[in-house]
Amino acid sequence: MACVLAIYNGIIPPTINLEQPDPDCDLDFVPNTARKARVNVALTNSFGFGGHNATLAIKKY
Repeated sequence: MACVLAIYNGIIPPTINLEQPDPDCDLDFVPNTARKARVNVALTNSFGFGGHNATLAIKKY
C-alpha cells in the first residue's frame, strides 16, 4: 500500500531513524522526512517464513 500511495500522491516515504548513512554507499536515501517527487514505478519486496517471498512491481497507469 505504501508503494501505491507513493505513486498516487507523489511523495516518497522517509527512511526512519537514518542518522549516519554509510559514506561508501551512494544511494539516494530519504532520511527522516518525506520528499515530494514524481514517482512512476515502485518495487516492494515481502519476505516470509519458510521461503514464502513475493515481489511486486507497480507502475503508474
